[in-house]
Amino acid sequence: MTAQTPSHGFSKFKVLLIEFALAMGGFGIGTGEFAIMGLMPNMSADLGITEPQVGHLISAYALGVVVGAPLLAILGARLFRRHLLILLMAFYTLGNIASALAPTYESLMIFRFIAGLPHGAYFGVAALVAASLVPANQRAKAVSRVMMGLTLALLIGNPLATMLGQSLNWRYAYYFVSIVAALTAILVFFFLPLNRDEQRNSPLHEVRAFRGAQLWYALAIGAVGFAGMFCVFSYLAPTLLNVTGVDENWIPIALAVFGLGGFVGNILGGWLFDRLQFRSVGWLLIWSAGVLMIFPTATASIWTLLAVCFMVALMSALGPALQTRLMDVADEAQTLAAASHHAAFNVANALGPWLGGLAITAGLGWQSTGYVGAGAAVAGLMIFLMAWRQENSVAPVAAEAGDA
Repeated sequence: MTAQTPSHGFSKFKVLLIEFALAMGGFGIGTGEFAIMGLMPNMSADLGITEPQVGHLISAYALGVVVGAPLLAILGARLFRRHLLILLMAFYTLGNIASALAPTYESLMIFRFIAGLPHGAYFGVAALVAASLVPANQRAKAVSRVMMGLTLALLIGNPLATMLGQSLNWRYAYYFVSIVAALTAILVFFFLPLNRDEQRNSPLHEVRAFRGAQLWYALAIGAVGFAGMFCVFSYLAPTLLNVTGVDENWIPIALAVFGLGGFVGNILGGWLFDRLQFRSVGWLLIWSAGVLMIFPTATASIWTLLAVCFMVALMSALGPALQTRLMDVADEAQTLAAASHHAAFNVANALGPWLGGLAITAGLGWQSTGYVGAGAAVAGLMIFLMAWRQENSVAPVAAEAGDA
């Protein structure tokens, strides 16, 4: 079975239950990944560190995703997808419990790295399962429905975790994530049947098949082009407090607006890719560069900032678009490529806060993250143009060879 070939006899209701279970995992992972961004001032005060140092915790988690996504995808290639998803969610549960119990900044750094390890492999396998449940021309929308859990984390989970952390302690946010992750493992166990006819690859087969310029172009677009959103989002809380000058009670509201933009963007990305295919990625990168450029000028007023936050979050449309693109170009390395998509996005999650931190530390101001992010989006657009040119230069040659 490949990602392009539906092989089930499930009712629409059964498919929705499976997608709900998979999306629940995305909700837990997204909340765990992004909670730190709303709680940055609280964690800074509690741990006795600077806010850019809290940004390094974001990068540690992202590095865990980058390392864990291909590693666990390769190690889990022989497992049935149902079993692998359950194991990954159990791993994520333990990683977040450890984060909540971390006694020091250094130990928290280690536990955030560990918690990030199963992230990419989970989303990759979940996307393959979702795509296998629908006809080929509906794959991107199916992937976007599963990814909806991630965007709902931005809309609901992250503001909820922020309010929980502000009213009690930031550690309770990670206890909450652990509960959601454990619930996901239970839902997958009950809702996703075991398919013993499922094609499984050896780890070496996945690695050997993981080649091709277009595959690496797609990963590079995600790693570089998406960094701009994380650059702005990572420092949104201190920007609200130090530049816009609002009370901390506005932080959950801004995060919810950002989450609403991500929710809409996720749906838009699946819809757009099913219609425009790879071209949709180019248009989304142009949009991203434009809205990131205007972000710094919008920080003076809470209302303009909220409006631009929504527009920046529409960059989430790149998620289902690039995920489906990888399915199209990955050939027989479907599991590894799908997991590596999230490794690439978490390179962006590490790169964005790092570049933003450099600009802030250099004295350019909190709002400078918008200009830095726009530069990353433009770099992603350049990579897209290289991929587009290479693909369209190869296609005529292949057609001529076929005619001959």
